[in-house]
Parts: sequence; structure tokens; C-alpha cells
Amino acid sequence: MAQSEHAEFIRELTAAQPLIYAYVYSLLPNRAAAQDVLQETNITLWKKMKDFRPGSSFPAWACRVAYFKVLGARRRMGRDLLVLDDSVFDALAERHGDEAGRMQRRFLILRQCLEKLPPRSRSLVDRRYAPQGSVQQLAREENRTVGAISQMLYRIREELLQCIKRQDQAPE
Repeated sequence: MAQSEHAEFIRELTAAQPLIYAYVYSLLPNRAAAQDVLQETNITLWKKMKDFRPGSSFPAWACRVAYFKVLGARRRMGRDLLVLDDSVFDALAERHGDEAGRMQRRFLILRQCLEKLPPRSRSLVDRRYAPQGSVQQLAREENRTVGAISQMLYRIREELLQCIKRQDQAPE
């Protein structure tokens, strides 16, 4: 595999992590188990890197691999937990798999809309949604009231929502 293809694979894998985790967690709603399955999925994707066809949907391929990892985890957990009937599980997995492409598009749109925000607004969003970020902390840092920061964040989220709606309705 050429170095540029290798780099592209890493970009695709990195960008797909939130989507793959959301897919796994929707099928296996135990945070620790979902994180374990995500790691197993990443290892398998890495090993099967040469099997990925550039130009096809990386998230769909990755979620298919994750599906089989979830099945394995369910088999291991089946002795200890009450789990869904396989036909119900398969129906849920198929439905979530269909959503993978739409979710990827929305993640990309959100990223584009975040990039369009003015620097100060982007900074507020980044700091608010950083680990341990809070409205109270932002209020202290900005020397503003909690209400004022909340209102600013509300307006930014509304701006993002409108941007996402506009972009989502645009032809692909």
C-alpha cells in the first residue's frame, strides 16, 4: 500500500471513530463493552487495510466490521446477560447501518459549519464542549454572567443548526 493510501486510510479511520463508536454503542449499550469492541474493530480494520476499496464508503465498511465484533461480544456476554433475540438484533443493526452514511454526512456538515463560525464563537464552543468545560467556567473566564454565556451559546447553537439545515438540504 502506497504511503499516500496509508495516510488516507488513517484519515478515514480517525474521522470515522465517533460514528463507529455510536454504531457499536447503539447495539451494545454498555460503555465499557462498546469501547472494547471499538478497539477490537480498529485492530481488525488496521489488519484488513488492504481490503478497503478507495472510493467506497469507509464508515459503512467499518460499521460492517464492527457488526461482526459486536456479534462476538454478544456471544461472549450471552451467558451472563439477557440479550435481544438475534432477529431483533439483526433488524436493529441493519437500520443503524443504513444511518451510517447519513450520520457521516451530518458530522462533515457540522465540522464545516463550525469552521464558518467567527473565531470568538468557535472558541466559546470549543471551550464549552472540551472535557470538564462548563458554562460557569466560561463565565469566570469571560468575566460575564452565567446567563449571558448561556445566551451566547444558545445563539451559536441556533446559528449552527441553521447552517446544518441549509447544508443538509443542498445536493450532495
